[in-house]
Amino acid sequence: MNTDPIADYLTRVRNAIKANHRVVEIPASNLKKEITKVLFDKGYIANYKFEDSAVQGTIKIALKYNPISKIPAIRTLTRVSKPGLRKYASVDNLPRVLNGLGIAILSTSKGVMTDKEARVQNVGGEVLCYVY
Repeated sequence: MNTDPIADYLTRVRNAIKANHRVVEIPASNLKKEITKVLFDKGYIANYKFEDSAVQGTIKIALKYNPISKIPAIRTLTRVSKPGLRKYASVDNLPRVLNGLGIAILSTSKGVMTDKEARVQNVGGEVLCYVY
């Protein structure tokens, strides 16, 4: 059993990118669905599909690669807040990833969003991961 489902999600995507897979299948949860939507909106993945079954359901993610050089759109996925040590950030000290080139995905009281959206909405929250 996984004790950290978000770390499992990020690891599955990371492993699929290293193996040059086109599609990766991940067990679904509401938080994972929201993270997937953020990755799609910011252009890190090509497409996604939520498949519901009787028990849990799955998320199918189509990974995005450069058509010429075959370099993946996601270079690094890093888990920040872990079950053993949660990392929270207020609006004043939200992290900037790669000086604004990457994104930090946060879980806030207004939903899952990027660090830039959290600054605009003036909310802080738990820093889930960095993507660049």
